[in-house]
Amino acid sequence: MGEQRTVKFPQEVIDEYAALGVDLPALFSAGHLGTRMGVQLIEASAERVVATMPVEGNTQPYGLLHGGASAVLAETIGSVGAMLHGGSSKIAVGVDLNCTHHRGVRSGLVTGVATPVHRGRSSATYEIVITDEADKRVCTARLTCMLKDVPTG
Repeated sequence: MGEQRTVKFPQEVIDEYAALGVDLPALFSAGHLGTRMGVQLIEASAERVVATMPVEGNTQPYGLLHGGASAVLAETIGSVGAMLHGGSSKIAVGVDLNCTHHRGVRSGLVTGVATPVHRGRSSATYEIVITDEADKRVCTARLTCMLKDVPTG
């Protein structure tokens, strides 16, 4: 969990944010909560965002992956996809998150993959599928983000 990975971004996204002097990996990270939970972004574009999260440290009293941890992973990667869709002139703000939990997981890593359902001018919706190490579906989520203009001044 202590290893540092480089997130794979499309070159045009790297160029757009570099021109603005923005630290792309910091901007499109899991944030403080995601860091505490061990979320690791692997790949990020408006078309697909992939991240992993350890089960250990993110369990409920029965020793199963906490449903709220799955929600954090889903909202994190869905928001990254929406931010990348919106571009540097927009910020993504989550307005609706729905999670269906299919099976319990007690150990290992889970992997979340976010893909777009809708990408518009003022909103973006992503489906997030979270699987265990045996590639069995643990959770299906849907996140809708409002895309707001970056505040000026």
